[in-house]
Amino acid sequence: MKTRPLLLTLLACLPALAGRGEDWISLFDGQTLNGWEPSENKATWRVEDGALVSRGPRSHLFYNGPVKNHEFKNFEVRAEVKTLPGSNSGLYLHTHYQETGFPETGYECQVINSNETNRPGGYAERKLTGSIYAIRNVWKSPARDNEWFRYRARVQGKTLQTFVNDVLVAEYTESDQPFRPKGKAGRLLRGGTIALQGHDEGSTVWFRKLEVKPLADDLPTPGRPQPDAAFEERIVQLGNDNFPLLDWDVHLGNGLTAAAAAGHARQYGYTYGFVFNGGAPAAGQLPPATYTGLAPTPADPAKGGSGFDYVIAPAPAPLVSFTEPQRYMDELVAGVEQLAAQGRVQILARATALPPALQADYAKLWTEGRMDRVIKALKSARMAVEINERLRTPGAEFIRRAKAAGLKFAFGSDNTGAADLSRLEYSLDMVKECKLGAGDVWLP
Repeated sequence: MKTRPLLLTLLACLPALAGRGEDWISLFDGQTLNGWEPSENKATWRVEDGALVSRGPRSHLFYNGPVKNHEFKNFEVRAEVKTLPGSNSGLYLHTHYQETGFPETGYECQVINSNETNRPGGYAERKLTGSIYAIRNVWKSPARDNEWFRYRARVQGKTLQTFVNDVLVAEYTESDQPFRPKGKAGRLLRGGTIALQGHDEGSTVWFRKLEVKPLADDLPTPGRPQPDAAFEERIVQLGNDNFPLLDWDVHLGNGLTAAAAAGHARQYGYTYGFVFNGGAPAAGQLPPATYTGLAPTPADPAKGGSGFDYVIAPAPAPLVSFTEPQRYMDELVAGVEQLAAQGRVQILARATALPPALQADYAKLWTEGRMDRVIKALKSARMAVEINERLRTPGAEFIRRAKAAGLKFAFGSDNTGAADLSRLEYSLDMVKECKLGAGDVWLP
């Protein structure tokens, strides 16, 4: 009986002990801007109902409080965030106070759940919530406007990760000499403070429950930098240029799981569209920042796209044998025209692909007349053309003609499993060779 008072005392202390064990430290008192310093348009920032709110012209709110003397190296930071539609903001790490302009040091963890094209100049920001801005981007937001979501970032050594609602969505590890686009040399992990972004007077964003967890400065870097420096430069430059890097034709199975595919996508800052022949996957089966596509089967070509973001399909296979190449081509082109006329498909997969027996004569068989018929049919139906990684089609001439006609392009691995999930090298080669811009990329 003598042990009961001691046991009750220990039980009463458990919540407090658990809280101390987490080592999360509040950065915001919920009532004032104490510990924070706004830049330029200082009235943009205010406190409302226990949250920091940005509403007004560009201004950044820098932490200058006592925690770690506002100088962080390895740490985690977390907050709850809410946005109005079209609002743009961000969470800066390893940055430094700057009175005007966008912070030139450190990394921005992007906050934008939807984009609007009615901004000045018609610019639509495609780098969405969870992006390690312009370095490893997320091209579909894992969060929604008008709803609070949990946002967390972790820096350990040279690795930076972002989490939305506790799911890892982006990660990046710096090399010793990382490529940075012109004017962006300060995007580095070199230590610094935390800042919140008030992007523009058309944006309203709330932050609450801002907390930091300092980590030991000598922790090792858990990730590895991209080993191909030339390829790294290409994807960083394209990401910086707001060029959507999406793979719309990814197939699970044969050794490829959704988790493994998500890890592969994070290496390059890609967003995937997973393609299914049957019903749409149940909620929670796929990573949140992904699309789902329907590929109707030959047995059920009229199947609709309910529950999917898009429908992707190749041209119907010609019934005539490829031993009659001219008839085969005429039937192939006619099949594309019929598919386009149905109006149910958004992406033409394996565009211009031919059987292996005809591949040597690809340039001869795909005459200007045949290419133009396909392009005309797709334009009329507002269908996009897939640049197919596995088959490396279409060729550059078709892509140039399609671009001139105003068609949109969709990149696709068209993989058969884990072994041939690509990193979009052929697509990026065609982007360079055919001078494709962000506006040439198809988006749903």
